[in-house]
Formats: sequence, C-alpha cells, structure tokens
Amino acid sequence: MLHQYQPAVPRLDIAEFRTGTEALHGVAWLGEATVFPQSVGLGATWDTDLVKRVGDATGTEMRGFHAQDPAAHGLNVWAPVADPLRDPRWGRNEEGYSEDPALVGAMATAYTGGLRGGDDFYLKTAPTLKHFAGYNIEEKRDRISVTVPPRALHEYVYPAFRPAVEAGNATGVMAAYNMINGRPAHVSPLLEDVRSWSDTPTMIVSDAYGPSNVAGSQDYYETHAQSHAAMLKAGIDSYTDQGTDSSLTVDAVGSALEQGLITEADIDRAVGRSLSVRFRLGEFDPDARNPYDDITAEVIDSPEHRELTREAATEQMTLLKNDGALPLDPERDKDVAVVGPLSDTLYEDWYSGTMPYEVTPAGGIADRLGDAGSVATAEGADRVRLTTPDGDAVTASSADGGGVLRVDGSGGEEGADAQAISVFEWGEGVVTLRTEANGRVVGLGEGNRLYNDQEQPNGWFVQQLFRFEEVGEGRVALKYDGYDEWNRKYVSIGEDGALTVDADTPEQAAHFELETLSSGTDEAVRTASGADAAVVVVGNMPFINARETDDREDIALPKAQRELVRAVTEANPNTVVVLESSYPQAVPWAQRNAPAVLWTSHAGQETGNALASVLFGDANPAGRLPQTWYRSVDDLPDMSNYDVIDSGHTYQYFRGDPLYAFGHGLSYTDFEYGKPDLDHRRVGEDGTVTVRVPVTNTGDRDGDEVVQLYTSQNRSRVEQPVKELRDFERVHVEAGETVTVRLEIYAADLAFWDVTSGSMVVERASHDVLVGSSSADIRRTARIKVDGERIPPRDLTGRIRAADFDGYSAGAELVDESKAKGTAVAGSAGDWISFEDADLRRLASFTARTARAQEGAAGVEVRLGSPDGRLLGTAEVPSTGDKYTYTEVAADLERVGGKHRDVYLVFTADLRLSTFSLDKP
Repeated sequence: MLHQYQPAVPRLDIAEFRTGTEALHGVAWLGEATVFPQSVGLGATWDTDLVKRVGDATGTEMRGFHAQDPAAHGLNVWAPVADPLRDPRWGRNEEGYSEDPALVGAMATAYTGGLRGGDDFYLKTAPTLKHFAGYNIEEKRDRISVTVPPRALHEYVYPAFRPAVEAGNATGVMAAYNMINGRPAHVSPLLEDVRSWSDTPTMIVSDAYGPSNVAGSQDYYETHAQSHAAMLKAGIDSYTDQGTDSSLTVDAVGSALEQGLITEADIDRAVGRSLSVRFRLGEFDPDARNPYDDITAEVIDSPEHRELTREAATEQMTLLKNDGALPLDPERDKDVAVVGPLSDTLYEDWYSGTMPYEVTPAGGIADRLGDAGSVATAEGADRVRLTTPDGDAVTASSADGGGVLRVDGSGGEEGADAQAISVFEWGEGVVTLRTEANGRVVGLGEGNRLYNDQEQPNGWFVQQLFRFEEVGEGRVALKYDGYDEWNRKYVSIGEDGALTVDADTPEQAAHFELETLSSGTDEAVRTASGADAAVVVVGNMPFINARETDDREDIALPKAQRELVRAVTEANPNTVVVLESSYPQAVPWAQRNAPAVLWTSHAGQETGNALASVLFGDANPAGRLPQTWYRSVDDLPDMSNYDVIDSGHTYQYFRGDPLYAFGHGLSYTDFEYGKPDLDHRRVGEDGTVTVRVPVTNTGDRDGDEVVQLYTSQNRSRVEQPVKELRDFERVHVEAGETVTVRLEIYAADLAFWDVTSGSMVVERASHDVLVGSSSADIRRTARIKVDGERIPPRDLTGRIRAADFDGYSAGAELVDESKAKGTAVAGSAGDWISFEDADLRRLASFTARTARAQEGAAGVEVRLGSPDGRLLGTAEVPSTGDKYTYTEVAADLERVGGKHRDVYLVFTADLRLSTFSLDKP
C-alpha cells in the first residue's frame, strides 16, 4: 500500500489504486484529450477564474478517463507545478506559472480548486503540487544541493506552495529530486511544514525513482532499508519507484521494519493518509453519494472544452511591442505571408495530452481570412544535400513509414526529393532533419541506424537530434545528439550503405559535403516581400534545449531564427514577430526594429485560431508576462544560486534594465488610472487596506486591463524587494467606460522572515503603494504606515544557529547538521557568514559547535564590519574525523567599543558550523 501501484485487498473490498496521473495543462499520456496552453501561458492570463475553469475541465476529463479504466487512470493527479520560475534557463520553465510566488500561489490555488471540484467533501480529483522544494535545476538534479536560506524559504518558496494546501484544494505535494540544504528533499524535515498548513490529512508522494536515488545516486544512506525508513519518518506516504514493480519498496520497508528502523505505526500512518484521499474520491461509498461518479468518457474533448481552450489560448497572448502594425486590417491585409519554423505546425510538450486536432498559426490565419484573402507559407529552413567525397548522396525512402537512410548507389532512391533534407536549427548547435522524400523527421532507430519515420521530435530521449561538426576541407561530420548520452556517436556509412551511429570520433565518421539546395531565409523573404503583411513565427520546440533533464545554456533566439526575423522584417515593413515559446527569449533586435512583437506559449489545439483573433483585432490582447525577460544571459546569475535575494534576480530584486518587465503586456486600447482611494492610511500588523482605483478605457476598443498592485517598504532591518506584487485583477472595460477596481493589501503579507527571532515579522515602517499596468509601468502611488514591530539590535549571546545569518559568501552553503534534522553552514578558506546590527557590549568570548572531517586544524575568525575587518579572535577547530561529529570550540575576544556592529565569522579552512554564541564575562 506504500507503492505507487497499490494492490487490491479483496478481503476488505479495496480495489487497485494508482497514484499519479499527469494533468498539467489538460490530461496527459492517456490519449486524445483537450490540450490547454502550457502552464506558463496560463500564468500569463493573470485570470484566476479562467484557470479554475481550466482545472475544472481537466478534472472532468480525468473522471472521463477514469470511467474507462479505473485501475490504470488514477484520480490522484500530479499537478500543478508550484515551483517559482526564478531562472528562465530552467528546462521545465513551461511547467510553472510565474517567477512571483504570490502569482504562483494564486494560480495554483485556482487550478487545484478546479481539479478538486466544488463539493465540500468529495474530490473530483486529488491534486498534488510539484516539486517540494527548491527545485529549479535539471543539471545533475538528483545530486545537486541548493542552498535555500531561511528568508528565501519562507518568503519565496513557501508562499508559492502554501495557499493551495491551506485552501484545501491541493491534497498533497510531491517531493523534489534535488537535495535542499545538504539533505535529499525526500527525507527533509520541511515536509512536516507542509502538513502544518492544513487540518486535512495531506498525502506526500515521491517523484519517479526518487526513493531509489536516496541510497543510489545521492548516496545519502547505505541501504534502501535505511533510506526508505528515513523517507517514511520524514513524511513520504507513497513511493513512486521502478514503474509497476513494487518489490524494491516492499523489500526495503519490510527490512526496515525487521531491523527496528520503523514501526507498524509508521506504516499505518502513511497508509492512512493515502486511504483518506481515496475515501474523499468516493471509492468506498455508494455511487449515489459521489457527485462525480456519473461522469463518462463523453466529456473528453467536448465542444465546451474546445471553446474553453480557445478562450485560454486567446487570453494568454501577450503583446510585447506594437508600433501600429497591429491589429491587421482584413480589408487591407488580405494577402498574408506566414513564415518561420513554427508557422504551420503545433508542438506538444512532454506533459501535454495528445491534441485531437491542430489549428496552426497559418491555418488559423487562413480560416480568418477565408476566401477574401490568401496565406502563403515558408518554413525558413535550409534545404540541403549530403554527399560523400566520392559524390554519392544520402537518400531517403519516400514510403509513409520511412526507411533507412543510405548513400546513393547502396539501395537508396534516385531523384532530387530523395536527396533533399530540410534543416531546422534550435540553438546550441542542435538541429533536426526532415527528409523531403516523405516529409518525415530523421531519428535513431533499430540497429542504431537512421530512419526517416517520425512526424516530430518526440520521446523521453528525443532521438531525432543531431549536430554538424566541421572536419576540414569544407566537409562535416554528423553527430547524433539525443538525450540517450551513451548513444552520442558520429554517423558512419555501413557496408550496405546505411547511415549508422557507431563512430566514436569525427575522424572515424563519414565525412560529407553539405550542399545548400535552397536557402530557407531567401524563400521566406520571397514569400514575405510581396505580401500585404508578414507574420514570422519563431520560438522553440519543447522537446529540445530546455525540457526535463536539460536546462538552457543561453536565452537568445537561435541564430538561424534571428537571421530569419531580421531578413523578413527588412523585406516587409508590415511584419509581426510571433514568439511561440515555453520561456522568455532575448530578442533585442526585434524589440528595436520589428513593428510588432507578440508572445504566446505553446497554447494547444486552438493556438492558430486564438492567434488569428488577436492579430486581426477580433480579440484585444491582455496577456501579461509572468516572468522578467532579460536582455541576455549576462544579466543572469550562477544558475545554482537559488537565493534570489542574494543573486539580485526576479523583478523583486533585479536592479538592471530588462528587455520586458514582469507584468508587461500591451493592448489595442489605452487605459487611464485615476487616483487610488485607500480606506486606511495606517494599519496594524493584522490590518487590511482596501484600495479602490478607477480605470478608464480612453480608446475606441473594448479591452481587458490587468491592474497590478505592488508595495515597496521604505526602511527595514534587511534588504527588501524593490517592489513586490500584493494583489491584481483582470477586468474588462468597455470603450469610454470606467471601472473601479478593488484591491487588497493585507498587512500580514508584508511580513518577512526575521532571522533574529525565527519568525515572520511585520516591521513598523511606511510602504509605498504602487498601482499600474506592469512592475515597470506604475501609474499611481500612495503611502501607508504599518504599526508593526521594531526589531532590536541582534543579541548574539544565546545559542545562535549559524544558518540564521544575514549574509554569506558565494562559497558558504547550507548543509545537513545530521541526516535526520538540523541545518549547519559549511565553508572553505575565506568563506564567511555575517550577522548584522549586533549588540556587542561587554562581550568577551566566542564559543561554537563545529565539525571537520579533514585532517589537521582549521579556525573560525570573528571579525568586525567586513570579512577582512578588525580581528577580535580566532577559535581553533580540530579535526573531528566526520562531518556529522561536532565538538565545541572557544576563543577569547578583544573588547569592542560602541554598541551595534556587523559581525563576520570567517572560515580559515574546510569546516562546518552548527551554532555559536558571543559571551559576556
């Protein structure tokens, strides 16, 4: 009963049960279903009511699939992703809602509210939030440990996860793959914090193969029995491991029980939490009691859901720039060129359902124009021929099912089409190849040979990826570059002429001359130059360069796409650039030169219709960016630095000039903001300020405005955000009309984690109230005063947790004090942690609890003002032989004049510091 696939218990009339069905933006992996915009697109709607309706439709379709096969199509859904999108390079950016935890929390609460249904007790589905906690890196994701200091944890991570659990909408969370503060998330004591957010039993599940990792790749415990016992005690209720084979889980838990590492009560507690969810799903009650039991498969891809996904796709369209090119005029712009690699295709992502039909950008525009206009397309991909030094060409089968690629003269087919290959560049040197003989994508197949048999890049290993590498004399080698890294070899030509991936080096590979038969950019320019308007659709393919297991190296648009955008824009002055992507992309040239730029996520089956309605003004765009779009990767920190306060990132702490600000998005009309009316100008720490703002549509088109309210604290003991989102509302305002928008500021939301007291604290301070159309477009301001606490100077005379520092060096990291609990600070020579505004009167000595696994001695220096400031004393740290073995060290301190100073503890060599105190005589 602890494994993902719970067996039936006939004597108790308990049926089989499976945790974990993917339902991120529609039901995934079960066949054709309504596909809604990616989560990052739903985040761009800033419309919680819409997102709740999308969740409700997804839950309804999940019930429809469940009716088909209750055992296989489980109602515990693993959605949504509540990890804040702190870094746009994250491979799974498409799965999250926003970089702002408040917006994430609101969207996650809305989506899970729809998924769970409206009954007070019974659940339509049981939503599980992913991935708790500190997950935002794919590179070595199961081995990396992210340092998440207390402030980042309580101010950035928890606000994203907590609201949906607290509201009773999410029935649990999934533990993350990564280690957090030196300890696998699957055994983290932080899991108990999740349970404190709700009075309803919470079911916590592992991620796939996460249980094996704890004693495997993470090497945290020596045996699975030890690791499974630790997970059970930490709060894991369901082990997702080894697919349908539960033997590892059963054996490990059984062994842990025999060894006395756990008790039957520990097992009963976890099983009880799982059963509580199953009870609420109605499994053990008569059908008549369950309000969702009569849902059948007829609801899947219903007309109502098709209409809803079109509405969602339209609402998330975000206009980034418009110099008057939009909206297009169907009376004037009758002949439209739709060009680019994404112009006439739609892509699914790994957690997408299967689209029942597809309306591409070109198809949607053609349908909108009808017989009164025309659409011409060009993909912008170069068409090439590969030939050997002997002049033999690579040829492809024209059969619908494809065949093995060969060189001419070895069984291949004759003719230009058989030799033509279209090359699509996706950045970082990665390309996909499509043979024009049958229009199929080339991939690795049986016998490690290359076949032209795929419709699109697909699968977990994405075996349709390649690179061209120059080998001299104008020739190239072709390297296979799928995610099955063990197969990453070069292409050779077998004795039968078949292209085979088996060469270890470029020298051993086949060498080809790469002849360009036609230029994709030239073709796109010819198509666009004579058109009334050009729409160039560029972006990403969700299975390539930024997906689960793969982070992006850069945020720039791929080079070939940049060149395409530039060439088409220069060829047609009425060009609209459409970025269809799963993440922010740096497009500074387009922002400077293109007449209009519009962003959409991969928005599902109705993408083309939604895009056309916005381009032609049938719908007024009102999407707003849920992330900061930086100008280049140079604006980003080391990706492993999860602490946005320390790194200075997301709109809350970034002081640079972004390409597009958080919350940015334009409209075809204009909105004027009136003076905000505040019902209170001064409140206590539990008070509420209601802000009413009149918003007038001064244009001639009806439209939606997303009114955003931020605050900025004017004085604080700690570094505060530049500004922080507190409330928002998407409102419809008819042309010439005024709508008064009501927004709330809860003083409790102004709290931050005070490391001196170990609690959330609302400071006594004034706050600027900023109301506007984006984080950078503030239209009106006001000021409130909050009667909160005044934090006194820091008292370091007690037992202070080293992890409760105010600042730290780049090399200092949070680690596990012991395997079970506690957090310490680890550092090497020169690393430091700081404690600000400390009361140093009459202090005479320093004591600390330290560990050092290495041989030889180290030391902790106590300095004033800076890491190289005045030295007050040094405590020598001996070797303890193990990183978990601690000893107490001490040193006398020089007396300090004055009262409040910043204290720096500087490490002289590798060591761990758990606690310390500065003592009086």
